[in-house]
Amino acid sequence: MNDEILHAGKTLWDYHQMHHPLRPADCILALGSHDLRVAERTAELYFQNLAPLIIMSGGLGNFTKEIWSEPEARKFARIAVNKGIPADSILIEDKSSNTGENILYTRAMLKEREIKVMKIIVVQKPYMERRSFATIRKVWPEPKIMVTSPQISFEDYPTKEIPTERVINIMVGDLQRIIEYPSKGFQIPQDVPENVMQAFQFLKKAGFTKHLIKN
Repeated sequence: MNDEILHAGKTLWDYHQMHHPLRPADCILALGSHDLRVAERTAELYFQNLAPLIIMSGGLGNFTKEIWSEPEARKFARIAVNKGIPADSILIEDKSSNTGENILYTRAMLKEREIKVMKIIVVQKPYMERRSFATIRKVWPEPKIMVTSPQISFEDYPTKEIPTERVINIMVGDLQRIIEYPSKGFQIPQDVPENVMQAFQFLKKAGFTKHLIKN
């Protein structure tokens, strides 16, 4: 993992984050994944009084179905309760397996419970902020969306389960989806600066192609 690869990876990392200022909202929506730090960030925002309601969304996705038997949302909810959040302040959606389903199933659950939300703080992994924002704005355009993530640097983010190589592979794949999914109706378009495109092309040529869309 040479310096040129790490620099290109950092370029994608910075692009994928939205840096939204956070304001009080109707709910905090945590999008499930392998990264339990998302649940910790969600609890942190709740204790900052940014919203009275938490929604944990996530069943078992492509990665977590290989390592867990319990839905992501239920793991997230247990972390939040252990940190002192009342269980009745948490709603659980535990059937979704991707970001689009996170939003569609959450929206349906809120409608069924007659809960109206107009401002939502979405918590996601750092390198999936932008893709989540683009997806939500497409499939649920009415609410105001603020996206955030665990406040961790590119250098400090990787873990034993998700090493730097895998993070870069995922970021390359997610950028490809940001570019291609709007034409498929899955996301709103996002501007991609030239330096980000150059980093994307460089990393593809360097072999970081494991998360690209399979034709």
